[in-house]
Amino acid sequence: MAKFKGAIGYVSQVETAPGVWEDLATEKNYRGDVILNQERWQPTEGANDNLNLDNSISIIADNYAYANLGYIKYIVWHGQKWKVQSLAINRPRIVLQIGGLYNGG
Repeated sequence: MAKFKGAIGYVSQVETAPGVWEDLATEKNYRGDVILNQERWQPTEGANDNLNLDNSISIIADNYAYANLGYIKYIVWHGQKWKVQSLAINRPRIVLQIGGLYNGG
């Protein structure tokens, strides 16, 4: 089984001026295991297809991860930010299912 060591991105909205809200990303480092490592190409209308990962990564979670589950948006893996599509709580671990590249939002 492959090992994971990288950052998880938590994204929340903060008011930077009255009525102005912006995304604030906080990254925390974790270790874990890659329990599914699968890639697929998704056809697009453009010239190039998009690469999607159907990977599951199981991290050893801490109190911060459990307290901020709703803010987990991406995982940094192989130098790229990938969207977290779903997660499963399996104490003391959280299993993250990742998909395409994360572009914010």
